[in-house]
Amino acid sequence: MDSIYNQTAISIDGKDVSLEQYRGSVLLIVNVASRCGFTGQYKELQRLYEQYCESGFAVLGFPCNQFGSQEPKNNDEIQTFCSLTYHVTFPMFSKIEVNGNGTHPLFVYLKSHAKGIFGSESIKWNFTKFLVGRDGKVIQRYAPAASPMSLTNAIERALSPIV
Repeated sequence: MDSIYNQTAISIDGKDVSLEQYRGSVLLIVNVASRCGFTGQYKELQRLYEQYCESGFAVLGFPCNQFGSQEPKNNDEIQTFCSLTYHVTFPMFSKIEVNGNGTHPLFVYLKSHAKGIFGSESIKWNFTKFLVGRDGKVIQRYAPAASPMSLTNAIERALSPIV
């Protein structure tokens, strides 16, 4: 597999979503959680989405409960929390696993194409971010502590026309 486009995921409201629909877009794919020290990043993720969505950019949020049980909520509760607390309008997906035997295939792909610190594929915590280019290939992996707004230059580069 040479891009994310043959992947599918389940939206937070239970619908099958082909990532093919994002072909040609720049994506920031993030594993998220509602009870994490980084949960406040939802605000910046939403800000990035609003700032660049008209230019072909989207944030895709994937809740995960594998790190300190910081996402114990069900999909309905997650959706309500994100909407009411952070006014999230970017696409959110059903809760998944990002490590171990149950790793969602999208994250298998992302991790294999953008290794973490010391070459590790494992995701270390919530709010690990993957910037994906218009071609569906991973540009860069960012640590949980990386502020979403600190990615604006990389996002703008990925959005700029190829000359």
